[in-house]
Amino acid sequence: MTFAGGDYGEVGRWLDNTVRSHAKRESPRVEVVTDAEGEREGRSFGVRLRLGERLLPAAPEPALELSYPEVAQNRGSMAWCAELAGRIRALARRLLQEERGARTSA
Repeated sequence: MTFAGGDYGEVGRWLDNTVRSHAKRESPRVEVVTDAEGEREGRSFGVRLRLGERLLPAAPEPALELSYPEVAQNRGSMAWCAELAGRIRALARRLLQEERGARTSA
């Protein structure tokens, strides 16, 4: 199934690049882990941010889950993109704060 916003692979690449761009605005050390395989393939994307060994959302918390139709249909919406950017940047800041806290308590 393909939506007006592009096929699954194209939408996944757009999402990965967008999330990476906003996470790196908080710190160039933050990496993006996008899961688009297995049960998610063709249906959704799971997104986590990584800094060293730390992942957020951390297990057992579920990854930030975005459905393929949601991303495909909204990636041209400034408001939706701004909301996604805010969520990603907040997650990146939380990851950085946790890392700083772990360093100061070590």
